[in-house]
Amino acid sequence: MRKQLKTIIYEILETSESSNLYSLADDIVITILILINVGAFIASTSPVWSHEQQSLLANIEIVSSLVFTIEYVLRLWVCTVDGRYSHPLWGRLRYGLTPLSLIDLISIVPFYSLLLFPSLNIVNLIRLLRLLRLLKMSRYSESVRTLGAVLYAKKEELIATAFAVFILLIFASSIMYFVEHEAHPEVFGSIPDAMWWGVVTLTTVGYGDIYPITPLGRFLGAILAFLGIGIFALPAGIIAAGFSEEVQRRKQEKMTATLEQSANYQSVKRLAEIEVGFEQKQRAIALHIESSSELMKMCVQTAKQKLGSDFQNEQILCSLAIHLYNEAVGKFDL
Repeated sequence: MRKQLKTIIYEILETSESSNLYSLADDIVITILILINVGAFIASTSPVWSHEQQSLLANIEIVSSLVFTIEYVLRLWVCTVDGRYSHPLWGRLRYGLTPLSLIDLISIVPFYSLLLFPSLNIVNLIRLLRLLRLLKMSRYSESVRTLGAVLYAKKEELIATAFAVFILLIFASSIMYFVEHEAHPEVFGSIPDAMWWGVVTLTTVGYGDIYPITPLGRFLGAILAFLGIGIFALPAGIIAAGFSEEVQRRKQEKMTATLEQSANYQSVKRLAEIEVGFEQKQRAIALHIESSSELMKMCVQTAKQKLGSDFQNEQILCSLAIHLYNEAVGKFDL
């Protein structure tokens, strides 16, 4: 009974199947609770709320944290249903170190940290961890899982692009420092200051707080701006291509699954037709045998009546009965 209960809870928590109403309800409730909790956290930073409203926001945090805690504990309890985490101790430890499980743990840490140590100096940083609850939606949101799959599949290309941007930023900032330092020392006082200008220029944001004033510096800045347009378009293109590949892959998987289901259905249908045909054939044979046996009895009785006691040879009697049977079968098409 306990094992069956664990299996049921595991299917509710760990699977996201629309056919399972309990699993679907769990996904919807947890997703709505995450959104309400994050919304309450954002709203709590506004000073316009009254004391009663602040208490309501605090109660939302308490309720949602307790629900997330119960969910986390239940996940640790039922994870042994999965063969990868079947060991009662090491299996649960291995499950607790998975990325999604760590996100679940980090999302409830702020509540208990502030509850136990309200005077910590890093209270705001701990409260900020509550935003990680948005990552919990990756369990329930197909779009978030798709984004994660795309980023993971294109990680090598994205890392290569980031490395190229970093190298370009170092070179551009260093050159701009030596070009602008003497003419603009209060702005380009060091290479790190120039790196801030390089980031703003490469991303084409252009805050305007730091800018070159020398002709050579402006020329280099224009070149860097054009390079930034091209080089920062690379990650967007990589991610767009990854999304296209992922969407096509999932469509192919769905099509394959549909074809397999159709093939299985056709196979089952053919087997059923064969089975029905076999049963009908068996019934026909049984009826034929039954009618033939009755006919054979009549032929034997007729043979005995015609021959009487003149023939004691059973072989002659049997041959006459078979002859009469064959004539009857040919005449009545049995």
